[in-house]
Amino acid sequence: MTEKKESINTLVELYSQRKTKIRTRLKEFKDKMKDSSNEQIFYELVFCLLTPQSDAKKCDKAVKRLEETHLLLEGSAIEIAKQLKGVRFHNTKSARVVAARTTFTENNQICIKQKLTTLGTPAELREWLIKNITGLGYKESSHFLRNIGICFDMAILDRHILKNLVNYGAIDTIPKTLSKSKYLEIEQKMQNFSKNIGIPIAELDLLFWSKETGEIFK
Repeated sequence: MTEKKESINTLVELYSQRKTKIRTRLKEFKDKMKDSSNEQIFYELVFCLLTPQSDAKKCDKAVKRLEETHLLLEGSAIEIAKQLKGVRFHNTKSARVVAARTTFTENNQICIKQKLTTLGTPAELREWLIKNITGLGYKESSHFLRNIGICFDMAILDRHILKNLVNYGAIDTIPKTLSKSKYLEIEQKMQNFSKNIGIPIAELDLLFWSKETGEIFK
């Protein structure tokens, strides 16, 4: 591990202050697959497709606009792109949304819940998503699986998380690129770090995110 730039004791104290809210948020994720419709699960997938290099809050607002106008389920790529205000690479991402919708549609209905339950372990499911859904890498697939309550021990390695992993000595530097091997290596280091300080990795993720942004989001 590299030299720590921030105090782990301070992090643990912050965790004690925010633990209840963090666990409440994770409980919402945990119940997602059970309590949500196919369409709602698909909305979470679309959110994760939109987030790369874009502000998460703006992506969430864009998904809500698409949901309200029914364009997520019925719109063309051009129609969807027009609603992606504030989302970078909106034309590319709108095409990816339509492609994902096609992948999870049978008999003119979204059937994403049924499909996901047939694809094996969470690790196998993540690999399937990366291979079959254009626009989903390890970060986005892990994010999606956490948000729908399928897996809580994968790392969502965005810039906020990587910055904090460096600051607390879990990794030496933020890599310029994240290959599969590098992603899995850092994921393992984050898992080890979370065990060492007694904060489950999913809770640590939201703690880091809230520390950087001031809110517990998703």
